[in-house]
Amino acid sequence: MNENFVSANSIVRKIWGRADTVLFIFAGAAAEFALNRAVDWLYFTGRLPADPIGRLFSTVAYARQIIFSERDDAMRAIDKITDIHHNVEAARGANIPDWAYRDVLFMLIDYSIRSFELLDRKLTPTEKEEVFNVFYRVGLQMNLGGLPTGYEEWETMRETHLDADLIYSMFTKDLYKQYKKRLGPIRYPVLKQVQMRLVPAKVKKQLLPNGIPWAIPLLRIYKLLRKINLEGLFKNILLPPAYKQQIQLLDRAGR
Repeated sequence: MNENFVSANSIVRKIWGRADTVLFIFAGAAAEFALNRAVDWLYFTGRLPADPIGRLFSTVAYARQIIFSERDDAMRAIDKITDIHHNVEAARGANIPDWAYRDVLFMLIDYSIRSFELLDRKLTPTEKEEVFNVFYRVGLQMNLGGLPTGYEEWETMRETHLDADLIYSMFTKDLYKQYKKRLGPIRYPVLKQVQMRLVPAKVKKQLLPNGIPWAIPLLRIYKLLRKINLEGLFKNILLPPAYKQQIQLLDRAGR
């Protein structure tokens, strides 16, 4: 029998097994993506600015397919992602730099940890190493160079990448304009509040420097409702109606 890419009792499956944690992961990544020096690659096809929320769900689908699949199926999913990026490179006549791929992997590691800790509890050093290892293996299958080999080395490289790879650009401004357009006047401020609580200081300084964290009491209420399995009403109010079914499927698939 084929083994799982991520073991059934792994903390990574627990992190990615709840819709709200996954949505927090991508709330954080959405902020950092907007600042990344390679965000122009996401604009090249036009898909990201045309439908940033839909793009989020397609990315979620690939990540979860890897995490909840048997090893061979996960490897095929990773190879498919690599092929998609190679096709974009061929169309543009340039190569996506390895540092840009590493940035994405580093975001998934960091926001997986930050989101779970914000909604649940602190992770142990062993659990953090486990989160790192899953995405490290994704990077190996993608043949990426320059990957850190352990969590401590990743922490150092993560800080280096944050120093080198963030810039507020016209793409940043436009992407946030698209977020606001599609989320509306209630949900968009909530997104920014979640991002304020999640992102590293270097991201917040460039993107959300003057924000006031008014949503902390709401987060506490939500965490309480979550403990007694009554968070559904809260989510129904805050999440875009067009994506509610997909979000519900995220919860079901992870349990």
